[in-house]
Amino acid sequence: MTEQNPPPPGSTAGAPVVRGDEPGSFARGVLAERHPALIRQVRDAFPYGRRQQDALDALVTEATEGVVEPLAPGEYDAERWAQWGRGHFGRSWYDAPFLWSESYFYRRLLGAVGYFDAGAWRGIDPFAPFKQAELRGDAVAEELRALDALVDAPADERAAALLGASLWGNRADLGFLVSAGGRAAGAADTALVADDGALLWRLLPAGAGARVAVVADNAGRELIPDLVLIDHLLAHRHAARVVLHVKPYPYYVSDAMTADVVDCLRRLRRAPGEAGRIGDRLWRATAAGGLEVRTHAFFCAPLPYEEMPDDLREEFTGGALTILKGDLNYRRLVGDRLWDATTPFAERTASFPGAVAALRTLKSDVVVGLEPGKLAALEASGAAWRTSGTHALIQVRP
Repeated sequence: MTEQNPPPPGSTAGAPVVRGDEPGSFARGVLAERHPALIRQVRDAFPYGRRQQDALDALVTEATEGVVEPLAPGEYDAERWAQWGRGHFGRSWYDAPFLWSESYFYRRLLGAVGYFDAGAWRGIDPFAPFKQAELRGDAVAEELRALDALVDAPADERAAALLGASLWGNRADLGFLVSAGGRAAGAADTALVADDGALLWRLLPAGAGARVAVVADNAGRELIPDLVLIDHLLAHRHAARVVLHVKPYPYYVSDAMTADVVDCLRRLRRAPGEAGRIGDRLWRATAAGGLEVRTHAFFCAPLPYEEMPDDLREEFTGGALTILKGDLNYRRLVGDRLWDATTPFAERTASFPGAVAALRTLKSDVVVGLEPGKLAALEASGAAWRTSGTHALIQVRP
């Protein structure tokens, strides 16, 4: 057999789809360990009846030891998932593309607890206790108090700090704290593997009055800094209107829905000082249409953004910038494949309508757009920088 040379750096040739079939891989760990642990947490958080408990137990066994079973014919979205899952049913969960198997796991979890059924558990978010506990925690209160330190900061320093807070999500305090020199405090700066923050602000000059879309990721402690950033965009006229896109139903443990947005707004309004003022402004902006919350079924689909439906594509086309938050949105944006990490970000996002920015803490293997020298240093460090949540990126394609 003739030995083939590996693709050159930046090449997309032969980039394999991420799957969970490799022992020791991040994807394998999620499917084999994280998902069963999550089901145990969900069971402990609710007094589910025997029907729900048995269904959850069966899902654990199927997902870790069995083969992928289709939805029952009577399920409202059975036909849709039958199409998406063609070729995966009857095979091991580990053999399916990771993006698909993760998404289908959460759909099956919702089915197991009766979220879509006509019974008493219909519409009850199985992840709500985790989100609400986070909002009530001391960490959120401390981060909201830290906003007072930014009141008198110059607008550009405030903007940089709030962008950093939104980027880091549950490490938002690193972005809120501003040192005497006006730079974001902490180790966050050195943990950025790519930083197009300056380009993002050039696309949204103050006073431009543009329309901006923000596609949310997680609720709770991660959604609050997103809302604070949105307030800054509106207050300083970087945007005349912001459309915040959230999930239509619970997804990936803590993903934000409309109810979570409302919970975060209420938490902000209850806070003293600047946080409370931000909450009041956002509440009024939502009522007046300056901030609009929308959702779409596509946000819970196991598909890349290049396959988004025409109506959603049209929404993103008309704005000045779409900001995609989080790891899952990134995987869907660039494609959930093991790309060479130096593959240009612009190349992988060419099909996305209009200018797009990715704000992401790295929690999976997929990454593109890195400088060769930066990649070499990261690889030489020996750290699990791709999956540990200790590194982040801001990437922008105008």
